[in-house]
Amino acid sequence: MDLQTRKKEFVDEFLKIQNEKVIARFEKLLRREKESFNEDIESMSQEQLDAGIEKSLEDSRNDRVIEAKELKRKMKEWN
Repeated sequence: MDLQTRKKEFVDEFLKIQNEKVIARFEKLLRREKESFNEDIESMSQEQLDAGIEKSLEDSRNDRVIEAKELKRKMKEWN
């Protein structure tokens, strides 16, 4: 499954969420991840960044990704 499809499925599932606490957790997670990502990028060498990109592409090619349904199941465990 390509990234665009995964993102669309994630958004579709996200839009179904009715629990305000779950939305708040996603907002907090998103802020934290954006901050962490920016810090990681700034501290990475070009070689480290390239290696991370290649690892991500390899994971995608080898279907080492999580399906939206599995993510939804795991989210239920958070409550």
